[in-house]
Formats: sequence, C-alpha cells, structure tokens
Amino acid sequence: QVQLVESGGGLVQAGGSLRLSCAASGRTVSSYTMGWFRQAPGKEREFVAGISRTGSMTSYADSVKGRFTISRDNAKNTVYLQMNSLKPEDTAVYSCAASSGPYYRPTEPSIYGYWGQGTQVTVSS
Repeated sequence: QVQLVESGGGLVQAGGSLRLSCAASGRTVSSYTMGWFRQAPGKEREFVAGISRTGSMTSYADSVKGRFTISRDNAKNTVYLQMNSLKPEDTAVYSCAASSGPYYRPTEPSIYGYWGQGTQVTVSS
C-alpha cells in the first residue's frame, strides 16, 4: 500500500508558476500509474494530468495543455506537476493519485486506488 503526500501549493499571482510534489511512501512509486486531479469549490473533481510508470506516456486536460507538465523521479519516489502561466481558474485543491493498473484511461478517477490529502493552489488576478 502506498501513502501519498502533496506539497508545493500556495498563493501566486496570475501568470506565475508553482511546482507541486507528490511524495510516496510505503511502496515504490515506480509500481504505479500516477495522476493529478483538482477540485475547486462547488465543482466536481477534474483530471489534470497523468503519467505512466516509466514516464514514457503522459496525458493532460485541454485546459492545462501547454502550461502544465507532469513528471516523475522514481529514484526519489516523487511525482511533480510544474504549473506555468497560472490563471485564476486554476485555483483549486490539487491531489495526486496512484493506480496499480496499466496506463489505461488515466483521466478516470475510478482507476486510482490511492489518493493524497491535497494541497491548495490559489491564483490571484
């Protein structure tokens, strides 16, 4: 079983950048497909980005494509989300998630069996 802890959130002005980290413990993160999701107040949780076990495949929501980059360092047991050109509509709680299955339908929350507690990202205009 893997435990996930996110960090790196905070308050940033529009146009700024943040890098979120998701540190895994309990099992090596290389065993998992990983994803980032976000949930804004009053809205449903939405997929942000996903990455395969080796990092050879990635997926992004259309709303973040070209601005966000997901990556992983299996040696450090950590997955990252680099967020550039942030917009006020990116404000949300960002959570990482792990799936022990293959890289199939990574946009679907149901494939992920493990979730972190989340980190708040607030983008001011």
